[in-house]
Amino acid sequence: MILSYKEAAQKCGNDYNLIKAVSDGCLFKQEEGVYSTERFVPEIGIVTKKYPKAVITGEYAFYVHGLTNVIPEKYDLATPSKAAPMTDPRVRQSYVNDKVFSLGIIEKEVDGVKVRIYDKERMLIELLRKKNSMPYDLYKEIIMNYREIISSLEIWRIQEYAAIFPKSKMIAKALDEEVM
Repeated sequence: MILSYKEAAQKCGNDYNLIKAVSDGCLFKQEEGVYSTERFVPEIGIVTKKYPKAVITGEYAFYVHGLTNVIPEKYDLATPSKAAPMTDPRVRQSYVNDKVFSLGIIEKEVDGVKVRIYDKERMLIELLRKKNSMPYDLYKEIIMNYREIISSLEIWRIQEYAAIFPKSKMIAKALDEEVM
């Protein structure tokens, strides 16, 4: 189990007992502010514990959803537009308008850790919105994989998301031309 500093201190009762638990090997300090009950934990668990309000998005979300085989170099995390900057070099932060930030957030298990991630329907909208800012080969691979699974997606949800985003007509047109 991965714990924040606050959770670890509560579990141990106080700071002194937390330090003692770490020195005794009952708890393991993964990095500043992140502890665990196991010696080795997945890096995604550490990153999402450091930023619990962030949501996995971008290339990393496509990878987790099985829409690409390309392992991303960084963890893509979305935060509300007024959130503080993330300083972790493993993370690429995306600021998202508050109006659309919470659309499509689900919990999914990744490497044994529950994480907040955008659903496949939301990620299709993100793909169509950002296709010009990603490598063409990656875009084509993901679009081809979406075409294979389109019957398992909730089309009404995609249309609902598209209507709320800016440039909704452009998204709807791209959806019809490239995926359907």
